[in-house]
Amino acid sequence: MVSIIADSTCDLSQDLLEKYSVKSIPLHILLGEEEFEDGVNLMPEDIYRWADENKTTPKTSAPAVETVMDMFRPELDAGNDIVCFSISESMSTTANVMRLAASQLEAEDKVHVVDSANLSTGIGLLVLEAAKMAADGKSAEEIVAEIEKIKPMVRASFVVDTLTYLHRGGRCNGLEAMAGSMLRLHPKIVVSEGKMSSSKKYRGKIDKVIMAYVRDMEEQLLQAKNERVFITHSGCPEETVLEVKDYLQSLSHFEEILITRAGGVISSHCGPGTLGVLFISGENVLKKK
Repeated sequence: MVSIIADSTCDLSQDLLEKYSVKSIPLHILLGEEEFEDGVNLMPEDIYRWADENKTTPKTSAPAVETVMDMFRPELDAGNDIVCFSISESMSTTANVMRLAASQLEAEDKVHVVDSANLSTGIGLLVLEAAKMAADGKSAEEIVAEIEKIKPMVRASFVVDTLTYLHRGGRCNGLEAMAGSMLRLHPKIVVSEGKMSSSKKYRGKIDKVIMAYVRDMEEQLLQAKNERVFITHSGCPEETVLEVKDYLQSLSHFEEILITRAGGVISSHCGPGTLGVLFISGENVLKKK
């Protein structure tokens, strides 16, 4: 049997984790001198409040080796192999911590660490694919081989409401943040080969920007694998999220449209009002609406 484990930046809801029998390892979030576990004892709203009061971005860090070992040990004791997913190695040392935990347990041959080269539900898409394969009886080696083929096909992007959090975290300079605020600019952030970059800037109110961003992807969406698409946000108004969902439903393409809230680590860096539509590209022929 193969157990699927992912770090908390996969942003899968508790319902999805339970449905697909996936276990989650929380990353750490530091608010000043206080340390919290992502999704366990700290909510995004608490992060925003602290960040605005202190005019800085919380620090985030990989889980402790001991925490990962404690997650691995019961699975190994049960005789299971493990496929374990981490946030992109260019963004965190979490994958190395997972490898070190496997080494400490002398289980390098049983634990297969996958660098997702992604974040948020870009990871989550891979995790659910792996969970389906595990449920179908695939071996760990077969699962990892297939996931490596799928990784370049994941399309993860999002638009941000405010550049303040990216500026505080060092991902854009002060001039860009000030100009963005004055001109109401909202960049589209794209994850590619494990790194984030800005591909386009939208201008205007964030609810209109979000719909323009989603509509711009229509051709890609219609060619995506049709099993599922994620709408992942860091605290957008419900009506905005539902408008995105209604639009995706109007394409008559996806079997499942999943809505999730970004966890603490992702929210710490992107701030409130961020929304992304994430999917796996495919070879489907364009469908008529």
